[in-house]
Amino acid sequence: MDHNPPTVTPATGEGTRRAQSRVKVWDAPTRIFHWGIVALVLICWRTAETGAMQVHILSGYTILAALLFRLVWGLVGSDTARFSAFLASPLAALHHLGGFTRREPDIQIGHNAAGGWMVLLMLALLAAETVTGLFTNTFDDYDVNGSLATSVSRATSDRLSELHSVIFNLILAAVILHVLAVAAYALLKGQNLLRPMITGSKRLPPEIGRPRMRSGWLATVILLCAAALVTFVATRS
Repeated sequence: MDHNPPTVTPATGEGTRRAQSRVKVWDAPTRIFHWGIVALVLICWRTAETGAMQVHILSGYTILAALLFRLVWGLVGSDTARFSAFLASPLAALHHLGGFTRREPDIQIGHNAAGGWMVLLMLALLAAETVTGLFTNTFDDYDVNGSLATSVSRATSDRLSELHSVIFNLILAAVILHVLAVAAYALLKGQNLLRPMITGSKRLPPEIGRPRMRSGWLATVILLCAAALVTFVATRS
């Protein structure tokens, strides 16, 4: 897949709008992952505040399974879900941000150069959060803590527990930055990034190539394998 969509001369008018067609740019597995992570992070935040640690830990395991799925889906999934499609160079990301205030047609297939780095940051933070969570010991009763908490010394577990809290604050900061960026795209560039992540499609001119979508059955098999692996880790004694 071409990482850089072909340049299309901006045009206006009813004829141009009619020439555009609705194209599927995000598959269902990617969208479900996105909004599922949103819900799970909110649940983890709330349960940490209220002390509902059983639900907190279960949500953490679910996030870990989702991340494992996303890692594999980023290698073999639909074109727009693949890391190779949206991980551009830092220079390309800076170049993209340089034209941030220009209003222009939204002809981007998948994540833009800057958005790709935000995705990578979020995935890295979530991975660090879930892995450290496996070793946390919030309470003296290890039965309600990470499944690997007793596999390390108490001092190590304490340090990882502190790091777990710090990383969560970084995740919240990244989420706020992401939301502000989406709002800025809508206000400054006139581009609605939210709708395609809900509906899966956007209107594009015929000159833009259509991304290839992979089977939902493949995504299901990958997710089940990820869930089985996390279940094995979660039930370690």
